[in-house]
Amino acid sequence: MEMRQLRYFMEVAKREHVTEAADALHVAQSSVSRQLFNLESELGVDLFIREGRRVKLTPIGKVFLERVKQAMNIVNEAEREVKEYLDPEKGTVRIAFPISLAAYVLPTAIYAFRQRYPEAKFQMRQALYRDLIDGVINGEFNLAMIAPLPREEKKIKSKILFTENIVALLPVHHRLASRPAIQLRELKDDPFVTLPEGTVFRKIALQACHELGFTPHIAFEGDDIDALKGLVSAGLGVALMPEVTLVDNIPRSTVRIPIVDPGVTRTVGVICPTERKLLPTEQLFYQFISEFYEQFIYFKN
Repeated sequence: MEMRQLRYFMEVAKREHVTEAADALHVAQSSVSRQLFNLESELGVDLFIREGRRVKLTPIGKVFLERVKQAMNIVNEAEREVKEYLDPEKGTVRIAFPISLAAYVLPTAIYAFRQRYPEAKFQMRQALYRDLIDGVINGEFNLAMIAPLPREEKKIKSKILFTENIVALLPVHHRLASRPAIQLRELKDDPFVTLPEGTVFRKIALQACHELGFTPHIAFEGDDIDALKGLVSAGLGVALMPEVTLVDNIPRSTVRIPIVDPGVTRTVGVICPTERKLLPTEQLFYQFISEFYEQFIYFKN
């Protein structure tokens, strides 16, 4: 089994077309077909179902693809590690993040890091909460910023960077808009706007309400934080928001009000694998952000 065969296999699986894969690889179609035939012969199974010019993975082909992806991630990391070993300050950090940390938290850290290491590069990917955890475990990336930190995940290591407040975002003409702070129970009769069912932050918001003995009326759902801001701005309801998503970005016709007695918070942190070492540049960034958020006054409660 050769690396070339595996690369050709992955490209054909991705495109489901041998000719298109050959064009993307800049090789002859016959070369791709021959390498696939050799690979299947060596394994003793059919990896593809042929349908004219198109192909589809067989069930065992799908299993093999997932294993090959994991193996190629390891090989690619090994190549990068050798290069970065000589000069980690010029390497690449692969990091994933949720949308709630995209506007302020992660960009702030990256900017500060590149002020110190201007030749460092980043490959960034936005993902949903569970995909962040699975991506770190499976080797798609080695670092992910996440909120809140997951519990009872044996194959990842978690580090809290800071704990942030959850605040209320109200329409400017709301009856409580002029208050310096409110209690969450004071919103029990208001229509709420929230993220969709199944999102982690929605669970945090609803759990906070349930602990106070009420279930909020969900009037509207928004696909992301910016959508919630727009719904509140239009006067369609109130929302609970991570405070950091409102830094320098409070929508027109809304007000941000702290929640007290009890306060509502969430942890923000970084996760990395327990079964793989961080690459040199990633380790450099991990150490940097661990110190950065301890010193950066905004993120201190």
